[in-house]
Amino acid sequence: SDLRSAMAKQPSVLEDAFNLDEKTLAQVEKIKREISDTCELVGDKDDFCSLEKEYAHDDNIYQAKIQDLKSKYSKLRRTRGDGNCFFRAFAFAYMESLLYDSSDLTRFRDAIVKARESLVALGYPTFTLDDFHDTFMATLDQITPTTTVEALIKTFRDAGTSDYIVCYLRIVTSGYLQTNAEFFQAFVDEGKTIKEYCSEEVEPMYVECDHLHITALTSALGVPVRVQYMDRAEGGHVNQHDFPEGAPPRIHLLYRPGHYDILYQ
Repeated sequence: SDLRSAMAKQPSVLEDAFNLDEKTLAQVEKIKREISDTCELVGDKDDFCSLEKEYAHDDNIYQAKIQDLKSKYSKLRRTRGDGNCFFRAFAFAYMESLLYDSSDLTRFRDAIVKARESLVALGYPTFTLDDFHDTFMATLDQITPTTTVEALIKTFRDAGTSDYIVCYLRIVTSGYLQTNAEFFQAFVDEGKTIKEYCSEEVEPMYVECDHLHITALTSALGVPVRVQYMDRAEGGHVNQHDFPEGAPPRIHLLYRPGHYDILYQ
């Protein structure tokens, strides 16, 4: 009985794990708050000098790559580093491009409608799906010849609308991967099925994306993207990758480990 009462006073392993998990979650939330306090969901256009200041003057690898970027692009626009940055950057950059060239709008609308039909065929409940779909289409419908960039920025800085757009693009990406599971399965490791991969790595908010996400979304919606990769690889040049390969890019994104921003030529 003494042993039993002594053990009763000790926190269980599960309790320890729970407390640790609570601390971890609290820390994550604190970091998210700090990020949201210092960075808009979608920022204003910025010069590359702000990027230069982020790295030490004698960080030769990154400083050389910034000079390489400056030779190809004139400005960048930052997005919040919350794990949703690729999807938010993709959506904003594409919709912003429509302000100057709306010739692709009808085709894109059709692609969005087709993506919704595919999701319904996969068994996604329409009453949930349509909340996200309708918000996305309403944002698209706001784009007219008189729409300003400032109006689009305001829409994307509204957390509710912006996150619904991100969430819908995540679901569209998931649907495309599942519809083409036979092709994509070979690229999924850890013995997961495509459906498991989607439910763990694609659909949840705040989970960073990888090549599969980009390949699937650009293919599903027919919007070619060029990603400039800026990392510590030797060479002094950023490495570009086009999705899909060989297609003239509609939008340009900058990738630094774990984060995407928008680039302007």
